[in-house]
Amino acid sequence: MSFMKDAKRSKFDVEPGLASPLDVAAGTAERETLAMVAEALKLRRTRLAFQPAVYAADPSIIGFYEGFIRLLDSRDRVIPAREFMGVAERQELGREIDCAALQMGLMTVQRNPGVRVAVNMSARSVGYKRWTTLLRQALKQAPELGASLILEINEASAMQVPDVLLPFMAEMRETGIIFSLDDFGAAGTSLALLRDFRFEIAKIDGMFIRHIDSSPENQPVVRSAIAIARELGMFLVAEAVETDAEANWLRDAGVGCLQGYLFGAPTVTPDFAAFRKGRTKA
Repeated sequence: MSFMKDAKRSKFDVEPGLASPLDVAAGTAERETLAMVAEALKLRRTRLAFQPAVYAADPSIIGFYEGFIRLLDSRDRVIPAREFMGVAERQELGREIDCAALQMGLMTVQRNPGVRVAVNMSARSVGYKRWTTLLRQALKQAPELGASLILEINEASAMQVPDVLLPFMAEMRETGIIFSLDDFGAAGTSLALLRDFRFEIAKIDGMFIRHIDSSPENQPVVRSAIAIARELGMFLVAEAVETDAEANWLRDAGVGCLQGYLFGAPTVTPDFAAFRKGRTKA
């Protein structure tokens, strides 16, 4: 009888308490990807790809650029962020990614006076000494950089450590830095915390923007986000805008800036002169 049971066992079956072959394979792939990320950071195979956010009222004028970090493997191919960011965010590796993004963002605004750049960060990095030291030293050496820097924090991340984040934001505002709330509306943010954070910018999550012109499900959500942003004094940006119809609807609804492939894909070779030209025009 025992022999018959063993014979019927699939080659994919495992003993109780042991990981399945699929789990093992997934874990191995994850470790290999994280190792590639660590190597890219160590060897500085990092880039920022910049995407413009334009004024809804006049898309020829760029409000700011968002810098998306790109990590490259040994063949200079981009390592897809979706394959490592979720895991790296919970580890020190995530803080090192934030350090690399911040350093490149600071170098960008230093080399391009007058250009405003948004750099993504995790709220966890506020407690990471290397990241905060990098920021404070740069501002000490060149105080004017603060007015060109936007720190963009994911909504879910901001909710995790409000007691640490709030005093940090107050301190940095004294240097001219402003703060942007990324993925606004996606994580069910506490209105009380939104009031306390006082983000200058809120970016509506792209999941609500696609086909917004013909989406009766998402239109009330976006209108509510616009109303909340106005009440709290936040300038509203819509992400992932890809069509003229979406842009027109958002403009009519009162969104201040539009960002997405309709106005430009992220690129490591942005035309910052276009920013200066637009600002002069304004």
